[in-house]
Amino acid sequence: MMNARHFLSMMDYQPEELVRLIRRGVELKELRNRSVLYEPLKSRVLGMVFEKSSTRTRVSFEAGMIQLGGQAIFLSPRDTQLGRGEPIGDAARVLSSMLDVVMIRTFAHSNLLEFAANSRVPVINGLSDDLHPCQLLADMQTFLEHRGSIKGKTVAWIGDGNNMCNSYIEAAIQFDFQLRIACPAGYEPNAEFLALAGERVTVVRDPREAVAGAHLVSTDVWTSMGQEEETAKRIAQFRPFQVTRELLDLAADDVLFMHCLPAHRGEEISADLLDDPRAVAWDQAENRLHAQKALLEFLVAPSCQPE
Repeated sequence: MMNARHFLSMMDYQPEELVRLIRRGVELKELRNRSVLYEPLKSRVLGMVFEKSSTRTRVSFEAGMIQLGGQAIFLSPRDTQLGRGEPIGDAARVLSSMLDVVMIRTFAHSNLLEFAANSRVPVINGLSDDLHPCQLLADMQTFLEHRGSIKGKTVAWIGDGNNMCNSYIEAAIQFDFQLRIACPAGYEPNAEFLALAGERVTVVRDPREAVAGAHLVSTDVWTSMGQEEETAKRIAQFRPFQVTRELLDLAADDVLFMHCLPAHRGEEISADLLDDPRAVAWDQAENRLHAQKALLEFLVAPSCQPE
């Protein structure tokens, strides 16, 4: 019975399904803003397995599930046998017999794949070392709300070729935009993702070249969780890659700036950047809630989906 639909990567879905999901996120946001009670997931339970801590991922999934009429259970490594070495496949069999959907935030992407292979219910990637697809749903919804379709536009990613960058590469393929990545030598995104994207993605060394005429500029922290010992070295190498108001001035007149947060002001962004009218990081953070509610509805209550 292992035929559940999962969301481990942007590539798990057809492009039109992803567009439908973000449009549905906009609709669910409007329902919430109008205080309309909409509870298609009554008595459904989401299990949230966290190996990595999080603010936005936990609150958005937990609040989203409650708003849809369901419940969410938070499981940290201290709360499960996974933290004591229980095989992932065994945990997946047990948890999926009691839950309706599982969200996992982990280190190794292989953990997610193994869990999903042994789960009878949908599994959602809440972040892995390779990818952060839920954040990209929120980013794409935010662009749609502010500027309409992103198809054919140019996006610049500035900084580390990390899991967010990999997910931007997948989004470029699925949402049909051009992506320019500016990163220091040695910090390029995973070669497999670059190969998948072909000519849609370009890697450059100069942030100014990447943002020239771009419609969306995005960045992330220079040091991700688990890399703390590299902080000093990374700050020195990434210093020229700080996103400032002056850098944004080189982009398109209607450019949007996004950051998945938490932000380190004075490092990857200038101290004042999130106050710039072109920055939409707060909308982007809120849209984690709405985009993930659309995803939960899609995976757990397919009969609720509009035609």
